[in-house]
Amino acid sequence: MTVDKERKAMKTDFCRILNKIGAIEFGIFKLTSGKVSPYYIDLRIIPSFPDAFQKACDLYVKLIETEIGRKNFDRIAGIPTAGISFASVVSYQLKKPFFYVRKEAKLHGRQRRIEGIIMPGDRILLLDDLVTTGKSLITTAKAIRAEGGVVNDAVVLLDREEGGMERLEKEGLKLHALMKASEAATELYEIGAIDENQYKIILKQIKR
Repeated sequence: MTVDKERKAMKTDFCRILNKIGAIEFGIFKLTSGKVSPYYIDLRIIPSFPDAFQKACDLYVKLIETEIGRKNFDRIAGIPTAGISFASVVSYQLKKPFFYVRKEAKLHGRQRRIEGIIMPGDRILLLDDLVTTGKSLITTAKAIRAEGGVVNDAVVLLDREEGGMERLEKEGLKLHALMKASEAATELYEIGAIDENQYKIILKQIKR
């Protein structure tokens, strides 16, 4: 199988997972970024379905191996909270040390934001479920850099195409996404997971 065909198959598998577990909803939703969206793709529920969770983690591993390479990073950081469950399993599969960064420093113990071990000069790969504005990834990258870590890459399953990639680039971060929201919308429509009106709703949100 060629690289392009394999990537296409990975995207189809991902969309079939979303459809099977009912991860796509339409309505009015306030996102983590604070933005309001007429659709919501809930990747946080994937770990509640063991088979889907395993397949999703396998997709992360393939994406990391093909776009970044195992030798090009030392540790994986899970972005709270959705990215933590995925990052812990992917780290295990790739035999890489895992840690996560709290949104705020805890007020007891060592009072650090980083839960795990990081050494100055370590190359850190950020892992989250999806990206909208990129705020969570950027905040985490800054916390890691403050500890001496080197952060150049971030990997997600879905880019909602709402400015996140561009904001990450300005912070020196390259985004590696399995799918863009427009690609997901097309694939979901083609497999009958969403209707034409819902397809247009997703594309309209991207253009906004």
